[in-house]
Amino acid sequence: MRPKTFFSISILIAILLAALFLATSLGTVSVSVDRIGAIILKRVFDFSIGIEWSESQEAIIWQLRLPRVLSAALVGGALAVAGVLFQGLLRNPMADPYLLGTSAGAALAATIALFLPASLAFFGFSFVALAAFSGALAAVLLVYRLARIGVRTPITTLLLAGFAASSMMAAAMSFLMLWNQNTLQRVILWTMGGVSANGWDALRVIAPLVLSAILIAYALAFDLNAFLLGEEQAAAVGVAVEQKKFLVLGIGALLTGAAVSISGLVGFVGLIVPHVVRLILGPNHRLLIPASVLSGAIFLVLADLIARLVLAPSEVPLGIITALVGAPFFIYLLRKSKKEYTF
Repeated sequence: MRPKTFFSISILIAILLAALFLATSLGTVSVSVDRIGAIILKRVFDFSIGIEWSESQEAIIWQLRLPRVLSAALVGGALAVAGVLFQGLLRNPMADPYLLGTSAGAALAATIALFLPASLAFFGFSFVALAAFSGALAAVLLVYRLARIGVRTPITTLLLAGFAASSMMAAAMSFLMLWNQNTLQRVILWTMGGVSANGWDALRVIAPLVLSAILIAYALAFDLNAFLLGEEQAAAVGVAVEQKKFLVLGIGALLTGAAVSISGLVGFVGLIVPHVVRLILGPNHRLLIPASVLSGAIFLVLADLIARLVLAPSEVPLGIITALVGAPFFIYLLRKSKKEYTF
């Protein structure tokens, strides 16, 4: 690992650890960092360091706050990497994880689930979460099939198919909301986003899925670097363009679906974080992907903390915070760079 890469990743890891402890510590009931560390050591390693805490503090940290904070980190990392994948594949700096119908598919499926009386739960996931995950994956598969022309999937056709499919699904969702307005508020709140992890069950399922997908995304770094040169040049350096294109789309959709299942629709993360990291560290995906994972996790952990604290004991929808905080910072960074953005 190059010194610059090692230094950058080390700094981001340190910031992420600090953000995780800060977000776990602060809330309606504050718990000191040393007690948090002692509780984690006791629960994970059955090791005591002589620091005392109450049963209520342990319940707050272990059963409520820590699963939520770790879930926020996973969602932020997943959306950031999905943004990197789609931006690299489409060679479009405005691409985000929701570009190819994932948000519309997840929102439509979640809306249908909210209208149904079913109360199914699976490994800590609600029926709405399962529907959103399935809807996101199904939407991307539909878009890919619509865009397929023979053995090729042209990028322009993919984008147009994504736009058309998203419009149709958004219209269907709007119709359902008008048809049954009893659940209108629940649908709107879900589309505004918010980490909803209660306990460890869902996290045990999502964490291996997201981490495995991120590792596969990192293995595609060379292919993504080649895609930046164009499909013909990528093929010239040995990239199996259509197969890798399908794999990138699949991994991006999987990451987005996993994130949506526990957070609803959280905007700006997959768009802004890759931009910021690319502006600071450059376009090499071998550095861009791990740096985006860590940066996305940091961003969403802190955004979720603000969402919990700004109107405590009430909560602000997470999507509002990511937009209010992320967009102005991104504009400031673009202006400060004083140069035309090049992909």
